[in-house]
Amino acid sequence: MLRIAIAGASGRMGRALIQAVHQDNAMQLSVAQVRPENTLVGTDAGEMAGIGSIGVQLVAQLPNQADHFDLLIDFTSPQSTLSNLAICAELGIPVVVGTTGFNVSETAQLNAFAENIPLCVAANFSTGVNLCLQLLQQAAEVLGQDSDIEVVEAHHRNKVDAPSGTALAMGNAIAETMQLDPEKDFVLSREGITGAREANTIGFSTIRGGDIVGDHTVIFAAEGERIEITHKASSRMAFARGAVRASHWLAQQQAGLYDMRDVLGLR
Repeated sequence: MLRIAIAGASGRMGRALIQAVHQDNAMQLSVAQVRPENTLVGTDAGEMAGIGSIGVQLVAQLPNQADHFDLLIDFTSPQSTLSNLAICAELGIPVVVGTTGFNVSETAQLNAFAENIPLCVAANFSTGVNLCLQLLQQAAEVLGQDSDIEVVEAHHRNKVDAPSGTALAMGNAIAETMQLDPEKDFVLSREGITGAREANTIGFSTIRGGDIVGDHTVIFAAEGERIEITHKASSRMAFARGAVRASHWLAQQQAGLYDMRDVLGLR
């Protein structure tokens, strides 16, 4: 039985993860972490997630002993994730990371932990999104030089980073195929008299509103035709089940940096 710790357990994604772990007969929730100031500390995690009492109370900090959990799933914030990774690196415990919004320095710190522990980092753990990344690389190879490429993403009003990590992952998949430089060739905003669109760039548009779970569309606009590749998420359970699948896979790996496409065998 794989014992799972979940960081950010009281958030919308955390609750979905608790449900997904509870539904898996080969794993059990053993630790549910929330922020120290969270008023739910001490509450039964199952009651909070709507699945009934499971005897695991919400705690304000990860235990620093390896006998409490075998793997951590972390969908929180960059600073919280890095703090939790430091604990897991000391204990030799694998981590599945769904946190987005890391800056360059934080990404370097994140990647360094993979020298000591198995680490699966993905902007999106949906099986469908990761299949889309594969399709986007194929489309970029065939259509990229003859198309203007735009990424349009929409999320709920409370999402704090933009563009979304998934939108950037889609852009990066295309950029890798077309040998573009994200630092120079990503257009993250447009305003005023911008002039004609430059070739070999990837534009991003961001929508925030309501309770949209996550919609992403990549447009390849050529002369006389247009190809659109779209993924729409209607429930966070798609991400949660993907993270559970990644957890089973990661628990069998050596130290190193992996992503969801490794889990799905799409490399």
